[in-house]
Amino acid sequence: MPTYTVTVANLSLSPQQKSQIAEAITAAHNAQTGAPRFFAQVLFSAASAGDHFVGGRVNTAPQVYVHGLVREGRSIEIKQALMSQMLEEITQIVEITAEDVWIYLQDIPATQMIEFGRFLPAPGEEAVWEKGMSSEKRASLNK
Repeated sequence: MPTYTVTVANLSLSPQQKSQIAEAITAAHNAQTGAPRFFAQVLFSAASAGDHFVGGRVNTAPQVYVHGLVREGRSIEIKQALMSQMLEEITQIVEITAEDVWIYLQDIPATQMIEFGRFLPAPGEEAVWEKGMSSEKRASLNK
């Protein structure tokens, strides 16, 4: 359901750091929204040297940018708690300042998202929606 794209510039993440960031984002999303952990997916990419600009100039500072696509329907307080938790954990994992981590959340109506072959449920209706999955898919996701 939520898809988080983590893009880094002027730094390299180790496989362990990627795993830790993916876990931190998943845990934060679950803790703040109540959505099942298996809903969260995290994708990583890296900007090549000279491909990241801030203010029209090449950025040379290490940067982590998180763009989250999430279902609409959650309060500003929940979304800000989610972003704050991610910010705190990412800065510790990557060992950079909070000023070098940017996080954007973008709401999308559940009616405009299909995952696991079906339109997504409204926030809070995940348990009923999950029951519509095949037992094989549920078992693979809950491992």
